[in-house]
Amino acid sequence: MNMTTPKSLPPIVIKKKGAHTGHHGGAWKVAYADFVTAMMSLFIVLWLLSSSQKVQEAVGGYFRDPSGTPKLSGSSMPSSEENFVVNKDNMQDLKEQLQKAIKEVPKLDELKNHIDMTVTNEGLRIELTESATGTFFESGSAKISGGADELLKVLAQELGKLRNKIAMEGHTDSRPYGSGTSTYGNWELSSDRANAARRLMQSNGIREDQVTQVRGFADQKLRKPDAPDDPSNRRISLIVLYLTKKPDAKVVAGEKDYDKSAEKPAPEKPGETPTKNPTEAPVVKPPENPTTKPAKESPR
Repeated sequence: MNMTTPKSLPPIVIKKKGAHTGHHGGAWKVAYADFVTAMMSLFIVLWLLSSSQKVQEAVGGYFRDPSGTPKLSGSSMPSSEENFVVNKDNMQDLKEQLQKAIKEVPKLDELKNHIDMTVTNEGLRIELTESATGTFFESGSAKISGGADELLKVLAQELGKLRNKIAMEGHTDSRPYGSGTSTYGNWELSSDRANAARRLMQSNGIREDQVTQVRGFADQKLRKPDAPDDPSNRRISLIVLYLTKKPDAKVVAGEKDYDKSAEKPAPEKPGETPTKNPTEAPVVKPPENPTTKPAKESPR
């Protein structure tokens, strides 16, 4: 039996490929985003720490109430706040905004019955009335108590955002102050209390040029005329005044409109000397007489 030799088969080559690591995915992107966010937060905190108190309060107010009030929106920067004007159309909105700001301070909840806001012909009148035991000031003194201190600071921060001017008034009841021989009386007490409120508010938000009047009325404008000794007659009044239109520049300068053509000199006539002032009478030269000899000048 003949056995044939099998044909040689082609060699089989086995190639081993190196193992590849798995794909990294996007985990590094998340870590990078967290890093950038942390750095941004750090820079914001450093900026706030170096900013003024007004800027810090404005940023804090935004996070407390992001929506804000459309008609009273704006930051504490002068470019936006000082352009905001309260007039007769939106004075009621200012009243509601102030009431809301006072309610947000828990310490002032007990004072709400002693705060009265009324829109008048002058503007928004805010009155802080006293009680029998003294609410805002110590009895017979111009020293501000703790509750009034916090309230006046809140009002100063809100009113300092306005362009409107503010007038401050002090009032007392009809009870005589101390002994009759003292030179210090209700007139001095009412004025001193209004000035004490002004100093506190100007150091906490109100601009130096915002207060235009500080008035003390003693007992001349009682809140309750039929009860002159009532404690509510002792009060401090803050009036947010309406803005008035600026008068015309000519009126301020004391000038009047007149015809500009009056400044032009009248046409010259023969024999007249032109004058610089049109209101002065022209000087007429006498006609020359050829027969008349000039007079000799007398010696000096």
